[in-house]
Amino acid sequence: MQTIAVIDYGMGNLRSVVNALRVVSTKTDEVVLTSDPAQVLNADRVVFPGQGAAGDCMRAIDQYGLREAILSSARQQPFLGICMGMQVLIESSEENQGTDCLGVFAGQVRYFGDGHEDRSGVKLKVPHMGWNRVQQTQTHPLWHSIDDGSRFYFVHSYYLDAEDETLVAGVTDYGFGFTSAIAKDNVFALQCHPEKSADAGLQLLRNFVNWDGRA
Repeated sequence: MQTIAVIDYGMGNLRSVVNALRVVSTKTDEVVLTSDPAQVLNADRVVFPGQGAAGDCMRAIDQYGLREAILSSARQQPFLGICMGMQVLIESSEENQGTDCLGVFAGQVRYFGDGHEDRSGVKLKVPHMGWNRVQQTQTHPLWHSIDDGSRFYFVHSYYLDAEDETLVAGVTDYGFGFTSAIAKDNVFALQCHPEKSADAGLQLLRNFVNWDGRA
């Protein structure tokens, strides 16, 4: 039996994440939605989702007393960041006139821009919302049995600009190529929502449930 902790800090409806994890887990796995730092630290693996604005997210993390538990988990347990849970692992975000984030990895989260365009000059909607392809840029256990270029579901106005190129595990094109997945040691994180991404998303969650935390 293993415990999978889904971190709840009041940012969005996380039931879809919990339900998807229960679908791909074994009957002996326990998936818990928790805001208890001790329960996060004692879990076998940790999922860090999130929706909303970066500033609100960071305030909520501190209000719930979860900062140190998240940082500790990102150093030791198999750790999956989803959407805002990926963005706030970086040093800072342009959102909310600038927000200091958790600083697990170097880089910035940047705004697509009100005048965001494709390469032909056609204006693109922001937020980037809907299905788009993820091109895998490194081999990783969480990509097991997922075709390169598979489509995942996105909803976001800001994108991650990683300082370390070796961190990038996947890229997606929306006017330009942006980092849509990162991986280092026991951490894997992605901008899209695997719990809303049909078979490819469920396979990624299944891979996470069975991952030993090694790249």
